[in-house]
Amino acid sequence: MSNSVRVRFAPSPTGHLHIGNARTAILNWLFARHSGGSFILRIEDTDVERSTQESEKSIFEDLRGLKLNWDEGPEAGGSFGPYRQSERLEIYQKYARQLLASGHGYYCFCTDAELEAERERAMKKGEQPHYSGKCRALTPEQQEEKRRQGLASAIRFRVPNQAVSFTDLVHGELTFPPNNFGDFVVMRALGLPTYNFAAVIDDHLMHITHVIRGDDHVTNTPRQKMMYETLGWETPQFCHIPMILGEDRSRLSKRHGATSLDQFANKGYLPDALVNFLSLLSWSSPSGEEVLTRERLIQEISFARLNKSPAVFDVTKLNWMNGVYIRQLPPEELLEACLPFLQKAGYDLPGRETLQQLLAIVQSNLDYLEQVAEKTHFFFVDRIHLTDGAAIAMSQSEAAEKVYWSFLRQLPNYETLTSEAFRQIMKTVNKETGVMGKDLWMPIRIALTGALHGPELPPIAALLGKERVRKSIAQIVE
Repeated sequence: MSNSVRVRFAPSPTGHLHIGNARTAILNWLFARHSGGSFILRIEDTDVERSTQESEKSIFEDLRGLKLNWDEGPEAGGSFGPYRQSERLEIYQKYARQLLASGHGYYCFCTDAELEAERERAMKKGEQPHYSGKCRALTPEQQEEKRRQGLASAIRFRVPNQAVSFTDLVHGELTFPPNNFGDFVVMRALGLPTYNFAAVIDDHLMHITHVIRGDDHVTNTPRQKMMYETLGWETPQFCHIPMILGEDRSRLSKRHGATSLDQFANKGYLPDALVNFLSLLSWSSPSGEEVLTRERLIQEISFARLNKSPAVFDVTKLNWMNGVYIRQLPPEELLEACLPFLQKAGYDLPGRETLQQLLAIVQSNLDYLEQVAEKTHFFFVDRIHLTDGAAIAMSQSEAAEKVYWSFLRQLPNYETLTSEAFRQIMKTVNKETGVMGKDLWMPIRIALTGALHGPELPPIAALLGKERVRKSIAQIVE
C-alpha cells in the first residue's frame, strides 16, 4: 500500500448529492489536503437500473460547486483507472474466479423465493437472518445439474468461522463474533459485483489508505476485512463518521426540508459556508471557534476530534453561518452572487453602481442569497405593498399619521435627501410631534419598504431619493 495518504469519495450516480454524502466528501477532501495526499473520485454505478449519466454529471457539478477538486477520477484521469465501476467488470470477474479456484468462493443457485423463505423462518425463531449455506457443499455434478435446469448462479464468499476485529479511527476497537454473518454474495447472477466485493478490490488496486465513510457502513467493514485477509491484501484504516439527524433527532430525510446539496446551492448558500458548516457536523476546532476558513479547516482537521454521536442538522445555525460569509463578500462578488436571483425575480435592474449601493444596504440582512429579491423588492416597485405584520401595525398605530405629515412638511427644506438629511428630518419630526423610538421610525420604515424590520433606514432613503420617498409616504397617507 502507498505510504502517502490516498482517500476516495465513491458515490452512486442516482441523483444529486445528499447532505450526508456531501459531508463525507468534505471530510475526505480536507484530510487529503491536510496530509498532502490524494482525493480520488470513484463512481459506483453497478446499480444499472438507478444509475444515470445525468446523475453522474450532477455529482460533478455538486462537488465543483463546493470547490472540492479531485486529483484522480472521471474527467481528471489518473494511473489507477478506470474510475467508474461499470468499466471495471472484467477486474471483478477475475477476482471472483480467484475466490472460486482457492475454495473461498462457491456457486449459489438459490432463488429469491428460497432466500426469502429462509429469512422468514429465521425471523420467526427470533434469529438474525443470514444465508444457511445450503449450496456450500454442492459437487461439480450437482452444480451442472442445476445449470441444466436453467437456474442462474451467484457467487458467494465462504465466511470463515472466526471473530472479526478492526480498529476504527472514531469508534476504536470493534469486534464481531463468529457466525455473525452468513456466506454473502460477491457476484450476482447477472455478472455484476456486490458493493462489498467491488469496494474492496477497487480500494486495494487504487491504493486507498483511509476509508472515511458514514457509520451506516460499520457492519459492512467486517465482511470487507475478511475479503482483504482472504485475498492477502493489507487492510486500509477505517473511519466511520456519525449519521446526520434532523432537529427532531430522527434520521435526516425529505420531511425535514431540503436534504440534497443542489437545493441549498439553489437557495444561495455559499460554498465556503457549506463546507464550514458540514465539516462541523462531525468535528470541532481545538479553538472552539465555528467560523473557520477553508485553510484553517485543512490545517486543523483531525480524526481525534471526530465525534461518535450523531450530528443534528440545525438550519438556524446554517443560516447564521451563511449570513456571516455573505457579510464578508466584497461588493463585486456580492453583486455577481446576487445577480441571478434578481434576474429570476424579473426586476428592471439599474446600473452596477446603483445596484452595489442597494446590495450594500441589505447585505447584513441576508441569511441566504435567494432572500435578496424579497429584501430589495421595495426598490423595484412603484407602489409599496405592506406585509401582513406591517398592515396590522399600521392599523394599530396612533402616531403614524402625525409622523407622516410632519415628515412631508420637512422634506421640501432639503434639496437632496442624503442619509444625514434624512436623520435631520427625523430629529425635527421627533421634536414637532413628540413621537419617539419605535413609534417614530416604524411608520417611515413601513412606508418605504412595506416591512416591519430591515436594514438601516437613512441609506435606504438616500438611495430612493427625495421624490420617491415623498411619493411613498404620500401614497400610504392617502
